[in-house]
Amino acid sequence: MIARYALVTLIPALLIALGATVWGFAGALALIWLTLIAAGLDHLLEPPQPADADHGPWSERLALGLAVAHLVLLVLVLDALTSGRLSTGQSIILILALASFMGQVSHPNAHELIHRKDRIARGLGALVYGVTGFGHHVSAHRLVHHRHVGTIDDPNTPLPGEGFWAYLPRAWTGSFIAGLASEADRLTRKGRKAHILNTPYAAWIGLAAGAMFGAIWIGGIWGAVVLVFLWVMFGVQILISDYIQHYGLARLALPNGRREAVAPHHSWNAPRGFSSYLMMNAPSHSEHHMHPDRPYDRLDPRADVPMLPHALPVMAMIAMLPRVWRRMMDRRAQKVMEAARARLAQAAP
Repeated sequence: MIARYALVTLIPALLIALGATVWGFAGALALIWLTLIAAGLDHLLEPPQPADADHGPWSERLALGLAVAHLVLLVLVLDALTSGRLSTGQSIILILALASFMGQVSHPNAHELIHRKDRIARGLGALVYGVTGFGHHVSAHRLVHHRHVGTIDDPNTPLPGEGFWAYLPRAWTGSFIAGLASEADRLTRKGRKAHILNTPYAAWIGLAAGAMFGAIWIGGIWGAVVLVFLWVMFGVQILISDYIQHYGLARLALPNGRREAVAPHHSWNAPRGFSSYLMMNAPSHSEHHMHPDRPYDRLDPRADVPMLPHALPVMAMIAMLPRVWRRMMDRRAQKVMEAARARLAQAAP
């Protein structure tokens, strides 16, 4: 099982590295792997099954290796794009391949690592987010999203009927502010001064500044432009994933005035035979919210949970067309919430 995860995730990393160094056409193969091949094999292969027996050193080594690969690929691609040795077409394809890899592999993998108890694993996951301009996600995701998902207090939960392009700036700025507030609150409870320099945000900003300095050192102003483009693409893909996986699903109010606990029906899922391996089983999202510290290879895609009609990458494309998205998803979300209200009413006595 772990070999399948490795095969699906490491091949595009190798192709991107080859495209940035010795064979420019390899970047096109990586992009095809991450798009056309992924879409085709999603219909032919079975989703990954829980592998308790397989979980062990190799699953952890793969996650750590992919984090290191992200950092290496970032340097190689920045150097290739600013060196002038690639044609214009090769440069465009290579940067799109890396952006796609970052969104489909690096983000799910780093997201996996920041939930780990091991300090090295958490640190590598945070490093991936930090150098890619989205370090605040480490704070906001763990302290805000997992605590308040499905409520108005979570900026990364879409509002009812909210289109993606309206959600994007609200979630981006809202998660930054909410994560900082949560980190400051943690300091206050410990009796320490709640200043930004005392929070992990100093590290997130420092990592982004260090990455920008490195990009300028490698490629000058053009290196900075390429890095900013990758930052934007990375952030958009993170937020569109949250948008898709929580659209229209809310935690209902209980008779005692509190919100219901996080349950399987508060996340959309899309387990598929290829993209689930590519995204480190992130499409089994309900399982992750129920068990945040459960490793990716032990999440169960067979759980009885709300299902999206297509794989996550396909749904991401549809989400960019708000009217089409609402026609496809509003009724589905309404049915999930009606069932949740019925269960709550039945349990009330």
